[in-house]
Formats: sequence, structure tokens, C-alpha cells
Amino acid sequence: MNQVSKRRLFGTDGIRGTANTAPMTAEMALKLGQAAGLLFTRGNHRHRVIIGKDTRLSGYMLEPALTAGFISAGMNVTLAGPLPTPAIAMLTRSLRLDLGVVISASHNPYEDNGIKLFGPDGAKLSDETEMEIEALMETDLSARLAASGKLGRASRLVDAAGRYIEAAKSSLERGLRLDGLRIVLDCAHGAAYKVAPAALWELGATVISIGVEPDGFNINRDAGSTVPKHLCAAVLEHGADIGIALDGDADRVILADEHGEIIDGDQILGLIARDMHESGRLTGGGIVATVMSNLGLERFLGAQGLTLHRTKVGDRYVAEAMRERGINLGGEQSGHVILSDFATTGDGLIAALQVLAVLVRTGERASKTCRVFQPLPQLLRNVRYAGASPLRLAHIQAAITQAGERLGNTGRVLIRPSGTEPLIRVMAEGEDSALIHAIVGELCDTIALATL
Repeated sequence: MNQVSKRRLFGTDGIRGTANTAPMTAEMALKLGQAAGLLFTRGNHRHRVIIGKDTRLSGYMLEPALTAGFISAGMNVTLAGPLPTPAIAMLTRSLRLDLGVVISASHNPYEDNGIKLFGPDGAKLSDETEMEIEALMETDLSARLAASGKLGRASRLVDAAGRYIEAAKSSLERGLRLDGLRIVLDCAHGAAYKVAPAALWELGATVISIGVEPDGFNINRDAGSTVPKHLCAAVLEHGADIGIALDGDADRVILADEHGEIIDGDQILGLIARDMHESGRLTGGGIVATVMSNLGLERFLGAQGLTLHRTKVGDRYVAEAMRERGINLGGEQSGHVILSDFATTGDGLIAALQVLAVLVRTGERASKTCRVFQPLPQLLRNVRYAGASPLRLAHIQAAITQAGERLGNTGRVLIRPSGTEPLIRVMAEGEDSALIHAIVGELCDTIALATL
């Protein structure tokens, strides 16, 4: 068993769980602040960390606990308030900070919360660094904490939102405006509820905003990129040119065309890849995506002489592969899109702006512009389990192998555990839709029976 598989707290995207229940407690957050603060105290300068959050009620519990932990480790804390995850990553790097922290459970309901950490370069921490933090948290840190006169201080960054809005707008070529575009924007009652509408309005768009009334409890509830039917209905109701749906921390985006039809992350990646390739801005000869991306995207890129490099699920693994290969575009089917010329992590607003720029330049409708390939039939279902993962069982592995053999070279089967919930994700895709549905149904039934 490798070191990463022994992680107790950190999952695919930071630490996540039900708020005020282990591990997502104030006590854990305090210890995390102390351990991460000590680990990132390197050199003789005054060390600084920025903390941002989304709009969940539990953010009021976790933010002061983390703040106390960092201050006790001798770090100065800058509080940014509700801001998208990519904004905190950007500010960490632009302000030359030692660490960035986001309190968010992304697309999960309000009952959950999470903590994500970014290094001085604005990138999510590696598995190895997260393991170091966990190891520190399991020790007695009291003797290593700051002396009374070396404690940190806390302050609030009053212009944080404005800094991010300007950074997002600067991802467009100078002079490009969105005048004449009618856009429905769903912010999921989350972290982007102020900054995203402001950015689009400042660029000249007519913005119909929904999901911009957070109350601590309604983040992602019947709103945002994970429930796009509300976006689609609003696009039709308001006669909009396009709809944009962000998730709770705004690091992912899903679009809807003028007919209210969904445009997923794979189509967004394909469109941006083609646009960047044709203008000479795409580096590395391809893009990076995860094992979940549709085979149709891979074939589309291949026809243009571009390569799709796949990673395991998680936008930080995509980002790592992009850096290793010198590629400046990557993402996930779920809507995480990383444009490393402008951001170090998935940024829903910046990705949406690149699509809007293509619409402005071509003058075409979203239904034509944003569908660049025909996806192969793909079906994903989740099976919840308790206890040990059923994927360890020999007969489950045999069933998975047999399913793959039935598809042969016309498709593929992908079975994986969720990195954030006790779920087995069962996916299959191929040219025969009926066969795909049959295979996924049979595998789900087999896994479900094994969990009884």
C-alpha cells in the first residue's frame, strides 16, 4: 500500500465532511492551521496566509478556528471572505503569500464543508505535502508554536473581490466586450454571487442573475452546475443567448445554449482547445483531461492533430499533468476547466469568458458554436456502500473485466470509488447505447448486492 492510500483526512480535493462532525470540526481546523502554518514557515520573513470561503453557515465556525491555528503558529492571516476558489489561488500567488486556504465543499449541500490548501505558487498541494501535514497533526505541536511575542495577526483584504474581477476580465483580449449578449448566470447561492455578475456586467453583457441570494443554507440547493435544469429553464424564459452555471465555489462551469440544452465540460474543453490551437495559443500539442472525458472529445482532438492526455479524477491531477507536459489547457467533464495562462486551478468564470469571446468573434449562436463533437453514449451511475469498498471483492473485479470484454474496442468501462463520498461510480461508454445501459445496470446491481 502506498503512502497516499494511507491518508486519513485528505481526499481527492482537500478535507471534506459533514460540518461539526468529525473530521470537519473546529478542533480539526485549529490543528490543521497549526500544522500547515508550521510546515510552511520557511525562511526569516513574516509568513502570511489568506483564507477565503463560500457561503455555508459552517464557514463561520471553521474560519476563526483556522485563523487561531495559523496565528498560534506565528502566521499573519488575511481574511478575504466569500470568494471563488480560483480567486484565493490567484491572490495567494499575486500577493506573494506562503499559503492559501479555501473553506468550501464545492458542489455539496450546505451540511457539508471542506478545506482546500494552496501553496505559494497558487497550486493545490501534492499528495506528499498533504501527508506531511497529516503527520504533523498527529503529533503534539505545543512546543513548536509561536512564543507570545511572535504570534501572528489577522486582517481583512477589503479589495479582494475587485482584484479577482480584474484578473478574470484580463483573460480576454484587450478591447473585447460582451455588448449585445443576454446571459443567464446561476451562481448556486455560492462564493461567486457578487463577483461573477459584476464581471459580466462590467464587460457590457445584459445579465440575468439567479442563485445570488445566499442565506447559509441554500448553497447548491436547486441551483448551480450540478442542477442545471433551472439554468436551462431560465434561459428559455428570458430568451437568453447563453446560460452559465457555476458551482458553490465557482471552480467549475456548465453552460446552456439558447435552446436550453446543456453544454458540458468536454464540449467546453473542445471548443476552447480548437480556438486556442487555431490562434497559436495552445501549448504542448494537446490538452489534459481525466479518465471520465468522453471518447468523442478524444476523437475530435485527434482529427485536429491534438492529443488528449488522461489522468485520474481530480482537477489537481489535471493541473499537475499540465505542468509536467507544458500544456496550458485541461479540465474535467464536470466543468473544471484550467487555463494555466490565467489561473492555477479550475475557474468557472474565466472558462465561461473564453467561450463568450468565441461567440462574440464569430457572431454565431451558442447551439452551433459550443457543440464541437458528437459524444459517444455514456452513462454514469453511483452505488452507495458502507464499510469496506466492494471493489476489493474478486467476483466484482471479474464482472468488471467481463463488461469490458463485451464492449471490446468500441467503448470502455470505468469503475472507481468517489474521492469525497462512500460511493462507487460506475461508468461505461461506447457506440451501442442499449449495450451501455445494460452493462451499467448489471454492474450496479452486482455491486449493490455485494454491499448488503
